[in-house]
Amino acid sequence: MYRIIFIAGLILTSGLCFSEESNSQQKDRELQIFSQVLDKVRAGYVDVPSDNQLQEKSIEDLLSNLDPHSTYLDKDEYQQLQGKTSGNAGGLGIDISLKNQVVQVVTTLDNSPARQAGIQSGDQIIDINYQTIEGMDLKQVTAELRGKQGSEIILGIARPGDSERIEFTLERELAPKSSVRSQMLEQGIGYIRIAVFQAETSEEFKSAINQLQDEGPLQGLVLDLRNNPGGLMPISVEVADTLIDQGLLLYTEGRLPEANKQYYATYGDLTNGAPIAVLINGGSASASEIVAGALQDQERATIIGTQSFGKGSVQSIMPLGDGRAIKLTTAHYLTPSGRFIHGQGIEPDIIVEATKPKTGGNDNQITQAIISLKQS
Repeated sequence: MYRIIFIAGLILTSGLCFSEESNSQQKDRELQIFSQVLDKVRAGYVDVPSDNQLQEKSIEDLLSNLDPHSTYLDKDEYQQLQGKTSGNAGGLGIDISLKNQVVQVVTTLDNSPARQAGIQSGDQIIDINYQTIEGMDLKQVTAELRGKQGSEIILGIARPGDSERIEFTLERELAPKSSVRSQMLEQGIGYIRIAVFQAETSEEFKSAINQLQDEGPLQGLVLDLRNNPGGLMPISVEVADTLIDQGLLLYTEGRLPEANKQYYATYGDLTNGAPIAVLINGGSASASEIVAGALQDQERATIIGTQSFGKGSVQSIMPLGDGRAIKLTTAHYLTPSGRFIHGQGIEPDIIVEATKPKTGGNDNQITQAIISLKQS
């Protein structure tokens, strides 16, 4: 019996070695074919191509075919991304996605040119400065939307339910540096709006809670994450940790060892257990869904509004040297209960469709949040 097992082991081991060798040989052949294609393009293409352009385009196509969020960043784009996450980016304040070859508006940022002009979540961009964007990838469209501060841009929009093209003329501006604003809605009921998760957002959020508490005991908090496209995942974890005393906040799963992590709350709740209502909608994505999902699963808040966007993937910025980088999807995140919300979104505990508020009054979703807090 031992001999048979030993022989079987040898056969199995030999098979594994053969398989590994085959995979290695296959990879070598594929690289050789790729190299041959590059050589033929260099030698025979009608115009003399730039090696740098060929290499960059090859990398771009490789990453863009993986998913809409993985991309190559040249020097300028890498600097712009760093500016965006630190609150110093210019542009229109618009977050877009590419789905079925359609460029769709995920959300617009507070007080941005896009929001003030009336561009809405779900709008589809069909042309820029009267030039069709058909065939452009997300990176190309994003580059067209950016430009010099103060410069004008004309967007052609298709809006679901409207048969006519809608035109918007906007002026590019720097993004506001602060991502958090707060106020007291009524005695004991505080309101905090987070527009995007930037490097400073967590500290701004804690400061906002302290300022509200200085006005009197906090008996309830409305956390507004509507039209928040996300941002820095670690910052969203810090925000959730500020409101949750203990337990799992989220966990991530990926192929890299460092992509498999569990994030737990640390002791302490800055609101001292005050009831919380979180507002979300279809423009709430990524990092904002991390906060909403953690608070919902830990039964720490009531989620109010409409279903969120549903982006459950995590991107890592990987520098390549010489000021360039790639943004690669390296993990999926799951809520504490194990929900994978990618393509699904967060379902509110109380569904409330948005209506325009009366002049000087709260909108109906905030009104429902106040009612919910008083009943807690």
